[in-house]
Amino acid sequence: MTNKTIADLFGQPLSVVNVGLSSMAQSVRDQKVPVVEVDWRPPAGGVPQLRMTKTGVDIDDANEEVCRRIKQARPVLAGMGIARDVIPGMHDRMLLHAGPPIAWDRMCGPQRGAVMGALIYEGLAADEREAEKIAASGQIEFSPCHHHHTVGPMAGIVSPRMPVFILENKAFGNKAFATQNEGLGKVLRYGAMGPEVYARLKWMETDLYPALDRALQSMPDGIDIKSLIAQALHMGDECHNRNRAATSLFLRAIGPALARTNTENERLAKVIEFIDRNDHFFLNLSMAAGKAALEAAEGVEGSSVVTVMARNGTDFGIRLASMTDRWFTAPAGMVQGLYFPGFTEKDANPDIGDSTITETAGYGGFAMAAAPAITQFVGGTPQMAVQATLEMYEITFGEHEGFTIPSLNFRGTPLGIDVRRVAETGILPRLNTGIAHKDPGVGMVGAGILRAPEKCFRDAFAALGTLC
Repeated sequence: MTNKTIADLFGQPLSVVNVGLSSMAQSVRDQKVPVVEVDWRPPAGGVPQLRMTKTGVDIDDANEEVCRRIKQARPVLAGMGIARDVIPGMHDRMLLHAGPPIAWDRMCGPQRGAVMGALIYEGLAADEREAEKIAASGQIEFSPCHHHHTVGPMAGIVSPRMPVFILENKAFGNKAFATQNEGLGKVLRYGAMGPEVYARLKWMETDLYPALDRALQSMPDGIDIKSLIAQALHMGDECHNRNRAATSLFLRAIGPALARTNTENERLAKVIEFIDRNDHFFLNLSMAAGKAALEAAEGVEGSSVVTVMARNGTDFGIRLASMTDRWFTAPAGMVQGLYFPGFTEKDANPDIGDSTITETAGYGGFAMAAAPAITQFVGGTPQMAVQATLEMYEITFGEHEGFTIPSLNFRGTPLGIDVRRVAETGILPRLNTGIAHKDPGVGMVGAGILRAPEKCFRDAFAALGTLC
C-alpha cells in the first residue's frame, strides 16, 4: 500500500513515529514516508543523565560551542618545514610517536621498529642493534605527537630532520603538523626497516620535500584542505583508508605550481609519479586538517565531546574538549580485516596510529557511507559501510554540514563523539584502519575495521560525572 493510497483512505498521508535509534527508520525514509523522531531510549542501568556541571555550565551549550568551532575551522596547507625547526617543543634528541604517552619498554613491535628505523635514518645509529640500544638507554625523549600539535599515522614516528606539512586553521589561527606519506607496504610508519625504507625517506627529504615546498611558497593562499575533503567525500573517499580522489584533487591543486617552480624535469616527473601512485598520500593531510580543527575546539569547560582518539599499538587513548591534559586509556583492540597473501590475524599487532583523528573530526570511518568501495580494502559490504555511518549518528552531538554524504541525501557527517551518548547507548565508535605486523621490521600486513574500547569512554564519562 502506497502513501498515496493511505492518504486516499484516511484523508492524510502516513507518518511514522520512530522511537529509539534513528537508523531503524531509514528504510521508511527511503520510501519518502515522513518520520517523526522521538529521542528516547530505555534508561541505561546505572548511567546518570549528565546535564549541568557544578559550576553551572550547561553541557549541551558547551558541546554546541565545541561543534561550532570544529565546523567553522578552515585548515589550509600553508607551507612545509623541517620538524625540529617548526614543531613546537621538538629537539634533536626527541622522537614523536602516535597515541598516548608510552615508554620504550611498553612499546609494541611496529612502534619499536619505527623508532629504530628513525634513529638509523637520522644517523644516530649505524644499524638496528645500535638503534635498539640507544632507544632503551634513556638518551632519546619520546613524546606523543598530540602533545606537539602533530599527528602521525600508524607508529606515527616523527624524527627531527623529517619534512612536515604545516596546516593553518585560518578561522582560529592555530597550526597542526604531519609528515609526508610514504605509501603502503614496507614503510617506516608500519614499523618496517631496511635500506629501501631509508632510501625512500631520504628521497622524500631531498627531492619530494623541496619540490612541494617551492610550489607552496608560490601559492600565497595555500591549498584549502577542508574543501578537498568535502569534494573527496562526494567522489567515493572517506579520507582515512580511502584517499584516492583526495590525492588526485591535491595533485590537481598543486600541479601548476609544481610545474612553474620546477628546476629539473626528470625530478619533477618522479615527484608526480610518487604522489600519483600513492593513493594514501592525502591521508597525512586529512589527519593534520582534523587536528587543526579539533584543537581550536579544546578548552571548553563542561564539554563531553571527544577531541582526541589515538592509539600507540599498546594503549588506546581519548581526551575531552574540557579535559585537554588528561588521557583516558584502555588496551588497544585487535583489527578484524583483510590480510595480504601470506599473513593472518596471528601476525597482527593491536590497533595503532593517530589516524582516528579523522573519525574524531567527522569523517574517516564515520563517513564510510560515502565510500562503499572501501570495503574491498578493509572488509565488509557496502551496506555495512552505510550502517556504520548511520549508527555513529547515535553517539555524536551534531552533524558536520561542511562534510556531506550524497547517498544519505547529502546529510552532514556525524560530528562530536559525546561520551554521554556512548555511555547511554552502549554504542562504541567504529573505526577503519591499517594492520601492522606485530614484529619490528616487517611492515603492513592488511587493513580492517574494529570498535574503540569501552573502558576509556566509561572512564571519561565517570570523570565528567565528578564535575556534575
